[in-house]
Amino acid sequence: MAIKKFVVGNFYDEQVLFPAVKAVRKQGYKIHDVYTPFPIHGLDTAMGLRDTSLHTAGFIYGITGTTTAFSFITWAFTTDWPLNIGGKPFFALPAWIPIMFELTVLFAAVGMVLTFCYLCQLAPFVRKDHFNLRSTDDTFTMAIELNERSNEDEIISFLQRTGAQEVSVQSKETGWWLGRYDQDNRLYENRPEVIA
Repeated sequence: MAIKKFVVGNFYDEQVLFPAVKAVRKQGYKIHDVYTPFPIHGLDTAMGLRDTSLHTAGFIYGITGTTTAFSFITWAFTTDWPLNIGGKPFFALPAWIPIMFELTVLFAAVGMVLTFCYLCQLAPFVRKDHFNLRSTDDTFTMAIELNERSNEDEIISFLQRTGAQEVSVQSKETGWWLGRYDQDNRLYENRPEVIA
């Protein structure tokens, strides 16, 4: 897994964070992510994120569930084990609608949950680096990804000018891996170098 370098700014006020996000985007820096202790309306627009495609995935999973139910029931009741139930025809579509509906809901719900967990990199026993543990409590954290052309000192001073109370440079693994938070067996030291 690749280790990347980030300049991390911590903000204590949501009213300071919004203009800072807009200023960072206007300056052309690449925002890795913004971590907040609660959902902030409009932050996704300020970050320039596109709308989610989770609803499209849910539709595809639902259609898959409907098709699976219809195909299996049709095969079971017309080919594999046709039963004469009260004189109904073997292909009794109205009687199958509740089962098809339930499989549609099941496939859509489970598929969307698994897709959401995969996209957000959430799973049991999966560990991710945190830029600031207080971002789940009372701090707003913005991580700017550095590349070979980035001027680290320029970004640090820019974040300080936009209102960041603490700025640090951190090296993090951007992916996810199996592990526990109380056991750190990685080969590199990841103590953030606090600038301000």
